Amino acid sequence: MAKKRTIRSIPQQRTPVREQDPQVRAGNFDEVNLGYDGLQARLESQRCLLCPEPQCIAGCPVGIDIPGFIARIGEGDDRGAYDILARSNLLPAVCGRVCPQESQCEGVCLVGETLEPVAIGRLERYVGDRAIAEGYARRPFIEPNRFRVGVVGSGPAGMACAADMARAGCEVTVYEAFHLPGGVLRYGIPDFRLPNSVVDAEIEGLRRLGVKFECNTLVGRLFTIEQMIDELGCDAVFIGTGAGYPAMLGIPGEQLNGVLSANELLTRCNLMRARHFPEVDTPLPLGRRVAVVGAGNTAMDATRVCLRLGAAQVNCVYRRSRTECPARAEEVHHAEQEGIAFHWLTAPVEVLGDEMGNVRALRCQRMTLGEPDASGRARPVPVPGSEYDIEVDQVVFAIGTNANPIIGQTSGLALNKRGYIAVDETLATSLAGVYAGGDIVTGAATVIEAMGAGRRAARGMKAYLGLAEPAPAPAAGEAAATLFGIPREERNFVRLRLG
Repeated sequence: MAKKRTIRSIPQQRTPVREQDPQVRAGNFDEVNLGYDGLQARLESQRCLLCPEPQCIAGCPVGIDIPGFIARIGEGDDRGAYDILARSNLLPAVCGRVCPQESQCEGVCLVGETLEPVAIGRLERYVGDRAIAEGYARRPFIEPNRFRVGVVGSGPAGMACAADMARAGCEVTVYEAFHLPGGVLRYGIPDFRLPNSVVDAEIEGLRRLGVKFECNTLVGRLFTIEQMIDELGCDAVFIGTGAGYPAMLGIPGEQLNGVLSANELLTRCNLMRARHFPEVDTPLPLGRRVAVVGAGNTAMDATRVCLRLGAAQVNCVYRRSRTECPARAEEVHHAEQEGIAFHWLTAPVEVLGDEMGNVRALRCQRMTLGEPDASGRARPVPVPGSEYDIEVDQVVFAIGTNANPIIGQTSGLALNKRGYIAVDETLATSLAGVYAGGDIVTGAATVIEAMGAGRRAARGMKAYLGLAEPAPAPAAGEAAATLFGIPREERNFVRLRLG
């Protein structure tokens, strides 16, 4: 019998991960975090207490059996670890890189009450990368049925829904507006955080399940949601278009040349490969002195992209302090290492232009923190007479996004007051057979939360179509609920297909 682990018996320090040198990586788009090797992963796995009532599972939006997959890593069974992960998470190599584990599973890790929490995200990435390298994912047996499902958007919510519906035997087609699938994973996250090769590998896994991708297809312009049901023959539709419509501050000077949104910057650089101009056809005029407004993960990506594109100075302007910064701590740390200048407690009030209509400076005002606002964070309060200018020739706004209005404008879907799609507890919309999930319902959230919404919607769609849910895997010591895939209480029944 294995000896019970305690805080005192486990390795006391979190296993460090290899990274590119900051001075080197600031000049390339190669991945910063190089991940664990097998020895490092097994060492870190020994820090998991294998709690009998693990809080980390409840902290995961899709309920991954975290102690289960970590225990397999410790046993040297990477394939077994992947099999456990894949029951709940279809994109471990993605989520291990970009999900905010520090505020989810790692945030409630019991080890973290005394020491640094177990590096769950790094271990998840290790298993995901091993699965890609070794080809662990295999196409399961799928019994086709007569149902056709359309998925609008190929981001994490759409991918998760498509996979579950394909496994249920449906003919699934994903419609993507851009020329390549992947959604925000491809256009919104730079290669130095999430390489396109990882996104491609995960999409190939969906293709092995039989999922079809129709790119360059803007639903709401080529055809509507109603036409998908009435004319394209879809028995059910899932909408996972995200919330990619950029928000702006509404301050004077936003119309000047040199002002753009982080969405445009990242899409041009990541998806359209503008960093290779003129070898590619997408230009991306970049200033030498850049100010990025905001301090979320998108803002961190924007600052670091500008640096790699050749900006001599990149400033990050945020109206609260570092403590309230919504970006992942690791991303802020990496940005600081690379030389990004942070202006905390600073709010833009005007973009200043020259006589040619180009940006010449960003006028800002010092802030102080007051009482908490509706978000629970301290409210920034302007300091009178504290205005000053930051000399820049480009301003990038990374202050959030809104719902893309096209679907709502071209269909009869009910929307909420913010313009997002209204759904019930099963994620069903006001149109029969149409479901929605992810950022287009909740506003900007995490990759794993979007995946959870896609899977939840798939459960609702299967119930709507009359498809049975597969029985969950039995817990240790429990008898399987099925025998050769048939529920035990139905073992004497004969199944007939009518029609």
